[in-house]
Amino acid sequence: MASEAVYSHRDPMLKKRDDFEDILEERRNSSDLRYALRCYTPVLYKGMTPCKANTLKSMVLQSNQLRYVISQVSKETGRATDDVREDALAILEEMAHSLQLSTVRFFAFTLSKVFKTLFRSICVNEEGIQRLQQAIQEHPVVLLPSHRSYMDFLLMSYILYTYDLALPVIAAGMDFMGMKFVGEMLRMSGAFFIRRSFGGDKLYWSVFSEYVKTMLKNGFAPVEFFLEGTRSRTAKSLTPKLGLLNIVMDPFFKGEVYDVSVVPVSISYERILEEALYAREMLGVPKPKESTSGLFKARKVLSEDYGSIHVYFGQPVSVRSLAQGRVNRCQFNLVPRHIPGKPSEEIQNFVNDTAYRLVRAQEENMVLKPWVLLASLLLQNHHQNQTAGQERGIALDELTAQAVWLRDVSREYGAFLNWPGVMTPSEVVSSSLSLHRGLVRICEGRVQLAVEQTGTGEPHGAVTPEEELLSQAVVVLSCASYRNQALHVFIRPALLASAIHAASSNQKQEVFNSFSFLRNMFSNEFILCPGATVQDFEEACYLLVKTRALQVTQQEVLVTERGQRTLAFLTSMLDPFLQGYQVICRFLCEEVADTLTEKQFIPAVRKFIVKHLLAGRLRYTEVLSSDLQKNALAALLRLGAVRKIKGAEPGTLKVNAVMVNSLEDTLGGKLPMQKAVSARL
Repeated sequence: MASEAVYSHRDPMLKKRDDFEDILEERRNSSDLRYALRCYTPVLYKGMTPCKANTLKSMVLQSNQLRYVISQVSKETGRATDDVREDALAILEEMAHSLQLSTVRFFAFTLSKVFKTLFRSICVNEEGIQRLQQAIQEHPVVLLPSHRSYMDFLLMSYILYTYDLALPVIAAGMDFMGMKFVGEMLRMSGAFFIRRSFGGDKLYWSVFSEYVKTMLKNGFAPVEFFLEGTRSRTAKSLTPKLGLLNIVMDPFFKGEVYDVSVVPVSISYERILEEALYAREMLGVPKPKESTSGLFKARKVLSEDYGSIHVYFGQPVSVRSLAQGRVNRCQFNLVPRHIPGKPSEEIQNFVNDTAYRLVRAQEENMVLKPWVLLASLLLQNHHQNQTAGQERGIALDELTAQAVWLRDVSREYGAFLNWPGVMTPSEVVSSSLSLHRGLVRICEGRVQLAVEQTGTGEPHGAVTPEEELLSQAVVVLSCASYRNQALHVFIRPALLASAIHAASSNQKQEVFNSFSFLRNMFSNEFILCPGATVQDFEEACYLLVKTRALQVTQQEVLVTERGQRTLAFLTSMLDPFLQGYQVICRFLCEEVADTLTEKQFIPAVRKFIVKHLLAGRLRYTEVLSSDLQKNALAALLRLGAVRKIKGAEPGTLKVNAVMVNSLEDTLGGKLPMQKAVSARL
């Protein structure tokens, strides 16, 4: 079968998965001080010695590229070259790391204490560490961890120190510099600080790119950054940002290094430290400013149990191998290397495709805990009960049986599931519910989400319906963030299940057209590789045929009796997103007379959604997520249903009401009737 061939020749980045070792086990049995002060002698690229911070700065300032840009800026602005050079030095001073082993040892000692308090285990795949060790000696290395928590980059450095590997230099946002003392400590442990955006600042971009390239080309240390650009508040992978990836590939394109090894790293948390913080942020509660006092206020988290962490170092990916036959490097011989230029379309497409493949490699090696499956089931049960007008929950033994069914389905779909084999299913479920007891309630043998609590400590009458709704939404969105960890496993089959439901017949072409529409609509929401619609359709068909949920012939797609349950689960997984996009289309048609600004969009759409949720016209509290709302707007902009226009204010949006209406109707057809937004709300 064609679909089998597509699926079996999957991405070469995805190999058989390794076993794990708990690095906290040794920390619990030996001295943390001895560990922090031990002999640390990492091997570097081509046996180099680590470079002093000042030497690195001098190399950057003397580079041909920066000298060229300084002279260009001087000509353009009419300022003296020395003044522009002073500006470049100031940028470099603000940006540069100053890695010091004494600070690293301090962190090694402190983090050992913190990690042993917070986590049951930190499990690392040792084979991945061995592959990384080899890669560091052979080529410049770029580490690309997933980003779900502030803990990520501390954790990465801690692991590399533990295994005597070279510590990375890490791209960090400027907001950390505002943390007195802690900002400088991070700088001395390898962080270099970059502005979140620097628009058309030619000098800043040049200093930044030359700084990163100098470290990379000379192999002074592995370079680490987050491909997603920021923490994911929803535990879904974010659309990759390409700026830094372009920079680290540039020395290879220009023939300045033979190859660059890129290592995707997947960090999976059983319980996320920022769980409630993220949910509140998505409901419009502003993100707290990074500050040292905030860090100490957060000490109360030390009394909580956050379960285990799994860190999987993926196969090192050779940029040279990926570029073979795809990138013609001769184009770089036509212009002197030190003259910066915009990447060609060929390079942009290559970098973009590689970025998506790397994020998929991160996703594929994410370890899913049983709670991820339980959260998916409890959310669906919560939505069903809401429709029935009651919150009865689900019997514990029924939840256990459903979890075992979903465990088997997700394994068939290739999920990297960490289900303890030594425990009975009911023990696994009880243990997971206990760890996440802030999100669930168990009463008389029935389990439900803890949404009936107002969370204010005031008499019920003192709480407004809106406050109660938002309080419940915190629990639902927190739970959804765990469900989202499994979306990469289910998204393609779920798109197919929804397409089958929506298609006007079971003709394969009809189903494919429906699948293609949904995939295009949601390509800002999920990681769906550009230009891979046919492969994704084939993969979804293969998985559902393999699990005997579908029969697929040349002409038809037929649901088997056994498949009814699977398809019901899969469509329910996608329904909150469908309703979210549909209600945003309705908002734009109904509430926006002519134009609005991007700044006005989120508060206005939130108010509209709250009104309709309180009136019982919407089923899914999840549609309150600002992440979903921003992704929906990005999709409508991409499809041309909304346009940015040069208005009185920046970011003014113009709505094409006819097109938005049409999209709303099409999305409404993808939802079962009782789930669709009630006729024209």
